[in-house]
Amino acid sequence: MLKPIALAALFATLAMPAFAGTGLLEPSLKMPVSKVQAKGASVRVAITLDACMGKTDFRILNTLVQEKIPATIFVTARWLKHNSDALAILMAHPDLFELENHGENHIPAVDKPVSIYGIAAAGSEQAVVQEVEGGRQAILAATGRQPQWFRGATAKYTNTSMTTINQLGERVAGYSINGDGGSLLGSAITAKHIASAKDGDVVISHINQPTHEAGEGVVKGLLALKARGVTFVRLDDPAFNPPSN
Repeated sequence: MLKPIALAALFATLAMPAFAGTGLLEPSLKMPVSKVQAKGASVRVAITLDACMGKTDFRILNTLVQEKIPATIFVTARWLKHNSDALAILMAHPDLFELENHGENHIPAVDKPVSIYGIAAAGSEQAVVQEVEGGRQAILAATGRQPQWFRGATAKYTNTSMTTINQLGERVAGYSINGDGGSLLGSAITAKHIASAKDGDVVISHINQPTHEAGEGVVKGLLALKARGVTFVRLDDPAFNPPSN
């Protein structure tokens, strides 16, 4: 088991609004905005894309490569097993892509028996550990690198399951803009959501639904941000990793 990370670093940029009446939490994450940022400095936006299971949306992946847009990709063990071609592209561009942990089987990392959007949660601390560790081990085997961030299926947790994830050495990755509504939104509204990003925003969308309209919207939104002169950052950027005291 990895050593727990500093709690101050874990919660430095996290806010945890309650998820209506269920006791679940949906963390938000933003990059701290520098108080001394120079006038006219570039807007910084973090693009995070979930690869839950199934296939790869090469509309998005090819755009990221062609336009040289850095992104953090959250992959499950299930996705890694069936997308070796996409993984090869990700690994061939370490300057662009950071791979992080989306779990073993895309099971919500919630330690009580609930259903979230029709998906049965892990249901116990032991099952949360298996989901996190199974994903970590798959990433380590595929890349040789230990993931530093975890985002569970549905991006919802309990306080205690987030503590468990922290104790396993990973930080919970929230977001501030839901770009594609779980890849269920149309192209135009997805593009609008992503293009609206402001300095410090963390965008979540999906890269595993090549037949959905949302993927086209992700591409349009990314290109709109680039046209604005946005600086794209990953979650391994120093701004997301404040030094511990």
